[in-house]
Amino acid sequence: MPASATPSPALPAAAPPTVVLVDDDVALLHALRFSLEIDGYRVVTCETGEQLIEIPLPDLACLVIDYRLSGQDGLDALDALRNRGVTLPAILITSYASPALHARARQAQAAVVEKPLLGDVLAARIRDVLPVA
Repeated sequence: MPASATPSPALPAAAPPTVVLVDDDVALLHALRFSLEIDGYRVVTCETGEQLIEIPLPDLACLVIDYRLSGQDGLDALDALRNRGVTLPAILITSYASPALHARARQAQAAVVEKPLLGDVLAARIRDVLPVA
């Protein structure tokens, strides 16, 4: 580099994308959080649909919501967010998949991933909509 040239300042590292994870099974919530953090995501957790609709959501995030939650179910919480104009990508996780549930999830613009969460199926879905930089 010529003596008169100055190096460009380093650009600040971009914040990792966020996964907002909602599940009332605390053990699963912690296990998924750990796994997603290892994959390079920032993880925000909620244990209820009501908590989800109350928190401020980041601009760049993916919602991962369990269908069967205590209180408000995951699709009802997602519908409430969609009605407020939240367009973040969403993944519904469930052990209770049915054609009706898949249809309702499509209406809410959510992908469905069935439990048990084998291999990296969930991580692959998240990467499809929210790649780690």
